[in-house]
Amino acid sequence: MKCSPNKPAGGKRVGIPCGRVLVIAALFLGGLTTAWGQPGRYQLKSPNGALTVQIEIGAKLTWSAKKGDQQVIEPSAISLQLADGTVLGATAKVITDKVERIDAQIKAINYVRSLVPDRCNQITLTFENDFGVIFRAYDDAVAYRFFTTRKGELLIKNEEANFNFTADSPAFIPYLWDYRGGLVFNASFESPYTETKLSEWKQDSYSILPMLVTAGDARKVEILEADLESYPGMYLCPNESGRGLKAVFPQYPLETKLGGFHGMNLIPTKRADYIAKTAGTRSYPWRAVIISEQDTDFLSNDLVQRLASPPRIDSSWVSVGQVAWDWWSDRNLTGVDFKAGMNTPTYRYYIDFAAKNHAKYIIMDGGWSDTFDLNKVNPDVDLPEILAYAKKHNVGVILWASWYTITRQMQEVFPKYAALGVKGWKIDFIDRDDQLAVESTYDIARLAAQYQMFVDYHGVFKPTGLQRTYPNVVGYEGVYGLENFKWADRDSPRYAVTIPFIRNVAGPMDYTSGALLNSTQAGFKARNHAPMAKGTRCNQLAQYIVFEVPNQMLSDSPSLYMREQESTDFITSIPTTFDETIPLDGQLAEYVVTSRRKGDNWYVGAMTSWTPRDLTIDFRFLPPGKYEAVIFADGLNADREATDYRKTVATITAGDQLHVHLAPGGGWAAVLTRK
Repeated sequence: MKCSPNKPAGGKRVGIPCGRVLVIAALFLGGLTTAWGQPGRYQLKSPNGALTVQIEIGAKLTWSAKKGDQQVIEPSAISLQLADGTVLGATAKVITDKVERIDAQIKAINYVRSLVPDRCNQITLTFENDFGVIFRAYDDAVAYRFFTTRKGELLIKNEEANFNFTADSPAFIPYLWDYRGGLVFNASFESPYTETKLSEWKQDSYSILPMLVTAGDARKVEILEADLESYPGMYLCPNESGRGLKAVFPQYPLETKLGGFHGMNLIPTKRADYIAKTAGTRSYPWRAVIISEQDTDFLSNDLVQRLASPPRIDSSWVSVGQVAWDWWSDRNLTGVDFKAGMNTPTYRYYIDFAAKNHAKYIIMDGGWSDTFDLNKVNPDVDLPEILAYAKKHNVGVILWASWYTITRQMQEVFPKYAALGVKGWKIDFIDRDDQLAVESTYDIARLAAQYQMFVDYHGVFKPTGLQRTYPNVVGYEGVYGLENFKWADRDSPRYAVTIPFIRNVAGPMDYTSGALLNSTQAGFKARNHAPMAKGTRCNQLAQYIVFEVPNQMLSDSPSLYMREQESTDFITSIPTTFDETIPLDGQLAEYVVTSRRKGDNWYVGAMTSWTPRDLTIDFRFLPPGKYEAVIFADGLNADREATDYRKTVATITAGDQLHVHLAPGGGWAAVLTRK
């Protein structure tokens, strides 16, 4: 495997897909210069003037970025390379340039805030040869995308994207690994972070996105992409500069076969020498960098929401909430008069638990049907009875399916199971993000919406905005989640306080929280049955506030939740979507403190790595008034017995401060109800 620009391709839509945007005329920005028909230089400033993008047009089309006086991204070449040898971006000649200010609010759906401000300055450069590029300068980010206005179909051989830094910077690299079928670009997208300098990049390895690089001082740069439609996902590897990164894309698949994990993966065995076969008139995905002033900036960043295409469906019927999940606990039930497993009595028990604890859904994971034929139901599962019982108790049922099988049967099974009352699908083992796989996620979401069914994608690449375009997409995996720690003795507390700053910035993240068999580092044992989770009980509780997960899992056994009813009542009192988010404190890979609001109530969660920590939580963010705070804190002996916690109830007002102690791998969580 060579780390070189691959032969890549894809899509639709052209120009500025700004259905939600209020554009206030064209405006003149200080520093903007034009040279009509000649190579030139353009400068675009963010609304507050702190961030500057410089675009240079010459033998190559390059961009660079400064935050204040600090150069963050050095000149970095971009282009689209067509299969006929044309390079869109080489010696380009400008036909028109248009600068606009975007000042709008996006009404968010199933998100961590109800309104998302979208304010930036934008320049659209149209070139000879029927293409153009759009740049946006936000106060906290830079984004650009190509567009083409050609007739017929295009074959995109490759897209050149570079991100050149000013120094050999430290980075958090989620390497592509776990190649399904032994082939590159077939993976689970569940990658822990390797913390290393760019110069120490693992040879012949690619990084998935998002990826974070330290850019000097306290600033950090997060690289991601958005509005990925009918186009392959972007990976990164070192470029020739020695301190920069370049894009790599999976080529268009020509032939596939079943293989990989339990034979469920559809693996390309032959690829084209191009990355996308696409409409000649379209916009391409956004390439974006978020530039932070401090680590907590990442905890409330809305860039993917701002860049995603607006909703294409009426989503008023989509209802998210907590989900009782059967797989993680290995359906480990106790004190029952039946043999627990993949059978009707087990799911009746799950439904009873969900109804009593205000969970909206249960998941019937793999095994309810034949893996390769969703019409062949397990004989031990009376699906009509389960669905009728769930309906009687006002609990929805979600069915698991492999991506391979869904792509072959969805036209038949979506209407069939919707008519029976199934509310949605957990679709697993996509394990690719070439153009056809990406297109498929849109096709599935579109068809599911026709039958008012939602989709939770697992074994999938990171979210890039599909959850805004099709709000019936209520979940994404693409994270090294709790399930991995059933088998791996890794530093999960450190990972859990890293992903809010990196992976969760891209969008929803099914980490599958809620483990109640909590463990210290010394006491941990990897096991499939009755699995444990490293870190304290309160660390798990805080995850329900800190992580963005619209369809949040109750991952452990219902029997255990009912034995630990006090913790369960706290978990189920936490919403899964919010009206407002305010980060309070945090340091990448060390600790995080986040507050969120739903209606008049506030929710505060804090988590730490294995380093014990004393924090002061300042409640000055609260509106005036009194709040009853139900607080779960690490117990005095949580460093020895990770299940130890203490619950207190206090009155909190705006401006109060609480001093809290977090045990190793610890947490702290509070629900504040306005009096």
